[in-house]
Amino acid sequence: MSSPAVPYIEPWMRGTHTEVPAAARAVLHALDLALDDLTRWTTGLSDAEVHSHPLGLPSVAFHLRHIARSVDRILSYAEGNQLTADQLAVLKTEQTGDETLAALMAEVEASFSNAAERVRVLATADFETFRGIGRKLMPASLGGALIHVADHTQRHVGQVVTTAKVLVALRC
Repeated sequence: MSSPAVPYIEPWMRGTHTEVPAAARAVLHALDLALDDLTRWTTGLSDAEVHSHPLGLPSVAFHLRHIARSVDRILSYAEGNQLTADQLAVLKTEQTGDETLAALMAEVEASFSNAAERVRVLATADFETFRGIGRKLMPASLGGALIHVADHTQRHVGQVVTTAKVLVALRC
């Protein structure tokens, strides 16, 4: 007799990050969910598949690089900083590379771990605090930047999931 499958419980229902105020906790939960989904949907893909462009779609590798690196950039804005020369240089490399899936996932995991520490620091600040985004200092707020970390990450995770499904379907 087999044991019943353990049902998946989404991060926001796990009772985690309770030491963080609710809005920042939601950002942390979004990052947890992103990592869960990225792990689930990339497991079993080959390194060649991760770098391919099925049906002309951007590669899974691009999205993984972009997720990891954009979290850093958006949090820089949330912290009231502009992007550094290094961040701008790395931005230009997101379309290329030959990293393994394991290396790409390690970059995402490191980015999310770093992000969690930064979100915790920002969690009790005034979310209405002005933040200027980019060279033109487009108007935003600390809270808006934090929420954008979550929604931008989830948008690209959805694209990874879709591309991974296409890759698996093309195997048949």
